[in-house]
Amino acid sequence: MLKRELVVLFLVGCFIISSIPTASCRTPAPMIYVSGDGSGDFNCDGKDDHIQINQALKFVAENSAYTTVHLKGPFTYVIDAPLLIGSNTILEGDSDAVIKLVDHAGWDTMIPLIKQMSSSGITNVTIRGFEVDVNHDGNAELAKGKGYYNIIYFLYSSDVTVHDMYMHDGHGDGLRMRNSNNIKFYNNTVYKLGHDGMFAIECSNVEAWNNTITCRTNSALRVWNSNNVKFHDNFIDSFYHWSAGGPGIQVERSKGDMNNIEIYDNVITNTYGPGIWLIGTAGAYDKSLSNVYIHNNIFYGSGTNPSIEWVGGILGSGFHNVLIENNVFDGVHNAAVVNMYSTDTNTGPSGTGFTTTVRNNIIVNTVQRTKNAAGTGYGVINRLPSSHTIVMENNCLYDNTAGNYKNVKSTTDIYVDPLFADQSSHDYHLKSVAGRWNGNTWVTDSKSSLCIDAGSASSAYSNELEDNGNRINIGAYGNTKYASKSGTIKQEGSSIAVEEVYDNRLREASPDVVYQSSPFIDVGGMNSVRYRDIMWFDLSEYTDSTEVSNATLSLYWYYPAKSSRPEDTVIEVYRPASAWNSNYVSWNKKDKDVSWKNPGGDWYDKNGVSQGNTPYATITIKGSTLPDNRYYKLDVTELVKEYTSGKYENTGFLIKARTESNNYIAFYSSDCGIESKEPKLQLVYS
Repeated sequence: MLKRELVVLFLVGCFIISSIPTASCRTPAPMIYVSGDGSGDFNCDGKDDHIQINQALKFVAENSAYTTVHLKGPFTYVIDAPLLIGSNTILEGDSDAVIKLVDHAGWDTMIPLIKQMSSSGITNVTIRGFEVDVNHDGNAELAKGKGYYNIIYFLYSSDVTVHDMYMHDGHGDGLRMRNSNNIKFYNNTVYKLGHDGMFAIECSNVEAWNNTITCRTNSALRVWNSNNVKFHDNFIDSFYHWSAGGPGIQVERSKGDMNNIEIYDNVITNTYGPGIWLIGTAGAYDKSLSNVYIHNNIFYGSGTNPSIEWVGGILGSGFHNVLIENNVFDGVHNAAVVNMYSTDTNTGPSGTGFTTTVRNNIIVNTVQRTKNAAGTGYGVINRLPSSHTIVMENNCLYDNTAGNYKNVKSTTDIYVDPLFADQSSHDYHLKSVAGRWNGNTWVTDSKSSLCIDAGSASSAYSNELEDNGNRINIGAYGNTKYASKSGTIKQEGSSIAVEEVYDNRLREASPDVVYQSSPFIDVGGMNSVRYRDIMWFDLSEYTDSTEVSNATLSLYWYYPAKSSRPEDTVIEVYRPASAWNSNYVSWNKKDKDVSWKNPGGDWYDKNGVSQGNTPYATITIKGSTLPDNRYYKLDVTELVKEYTSGKYENTGFLIKARTESNNYIAFYSSDCGIESKEPKLQLVYS
């Protein structure tokens, strides 16, 4: 009887053990695996998965031969309590391994998803490679920006690295550090969190680079009372919505040393607040306690918030020793550089003698802000002239709505069209007859920008390739290896617009209707209907003996007038798979009684893939951007060369949007009756 009871107890125990996610035999050091398919050292089931992950992290913390906890994918690990990480630990995962916060978690503020084991701090920690879904919509009962559900929050820690992560849809920060040092944040994609992408408070030696961050509620990158900071090579944007956030980058001082703050080589676009916000709240303090160097950045369209005054490219107050050098500002709201506090009339903190030097920048197309627009739209504005000074040196200002300066003067700036390579596509290299970098190689133009060799004589230029004219260029590429060249080398070859063109609309809702002579062509989607275009230019004059060095397709955007769209329109160009007849082509057919294999058109992409998704050319028109009645240009050189070389029959261009919903836009067609607005194909050849 006793023996039978023991057998039953043994079987019950086995059943209980087999029913609980647990650890299997250990993988040899230094790696511990966590999985959702039973193949790990610790195995999860998609519920309360923090238990097994924390067991793995605890095992590594207690066994020095082990260094790494690896989350295996594909699997979504749902957690209902923080993950606790110790020193000398790597927490990594496959790119399809997802940490997800449970619905209605109900945690208190400042409890992060990933937390330090020791309250006194941790050191030598790396977090990399996986996805964190903070599940904003599943926890929508709590407000954003109030400290809920930060992803990572460490205090009193050092040597912390976070890289190659995808973090999204949160209430708080991505990485939040306090009283820490040696912090690296790079190669991350951060999308619509609920506060800052990275926020360092009273830290030193902070570096963030190569991140792509879409702001929500506040900023992409932020430091407060920290020093030795580098933010570089990041792409920062936002979206047009009341929750879209504030500045792209926020630098804030209320006490202490904020020296060696360097912000460079970033692209900052369509931020809801200013592109960069320097805000000092301490009042008067010793000038040696702050310096900020902002250089070689590109700002376009920043400051869209209609409800605040403190928008612009770079907005600052309360900082000493600010140098803004070799940046490009295009179409920002309010002003490219503005000294102000939260409103035009707010005098800001006490103290005087705050100086900002603005040198070698290009400032164009500044527009008025929305709130209290009068007196805005200048290139540079100083709202605090009694306490702040802006020194202008060798900048180029052009076509700013209200003029160039308000409470600012200059004797060295120039006022000319900078001749960007392709402003509509945000290529801000300067045209040059001697040589311009196009992203892949050096090309030449028919004329040169007057911004070449026009920078300050005191600025270094040694990084510019020869011929560099022994003087720095104005603009974002000054004193870099991509600076446009000096000299008077003439362009070899000729430029001509191809005259004969056919274009047809393809409309999904009228699949058999031929739109041969509409005054417009259109792409994208609206009301669950998709729109595409097909276009052909006569290239028969250009054969293999004709060297085409450049081909540009220009489309004149005009609709929907004065209206934004819910989604961006990413326009793409593909090669039609076969010839088509302009008299009969429609959504369903390519010729009389001849159907497309795929309704909406058959095409090959750049890699020769049928119905592929790698276009020959592409540009993005942001949903928040309004039609500005000008040409938008696509570089179709590669496809035209394939036609003129005889590699493929000239079947023209199939033009569509990458996604086709809530992003409808229209261009003038070849039948619009306005020659200056018709589609153009411009060739440079020899």
